[in-house]
Amino acid sequence: MERTLVLVKPDGVQRGLVGEILKRLENRGLKLVGLKIVFPDLSLAQKHYAVHEGKPFYEGLIRYITSGPVVAMVWAAPEVITAVRQTMGATSPTEAAPGTIRHDFAIIRDRNLTHASDSVESAEAEIAIWFQPDEIIDWKMTQEPWLLHRNS
Repeated sequence: MERTLVLVKPDGVQRGLVGEILKRLENRGLKLVGLKIVFPDLSLAQKHYAVHEGKPFYEGLIRYITSGPVVAMVWAAPEVITAVRQTMGATSPTEAAPGTIRHDFAIIRDRNLTHASDSVESAEAEIAIWFQPDEIIDWKMTQEPWLLHRNS
């Protein structure tokens, strides 16, 4: 089963949107396998945003992610990366589809509430930055057959 990292960034935590974001991902049928609240330090932020180092917006990203608590989550499901990114919406809230989290709750790109891994490779790397292996719990949802069973 595929896994992905989701972060509710400081603006989402400060605005009290953690529950709404969790609810939307759970309602989608995704399985929460890791959850914690973290106040990222500089080292964690630099590891997370290493791919953007040297870009003009890098320092702003570092200041933003270290400005308050972040809720870090690991979600699991087949094609979970695509499902989460659909649920979040486009990076820029004004380009996000109606009904997505970013469309419904954000206005500008610099305060877009969430982060979601964009590939299997980045998900694996990002999960390793934010979680220890024993902080991820593999468990069986009772509704999995109703969500994931194929008719063929």
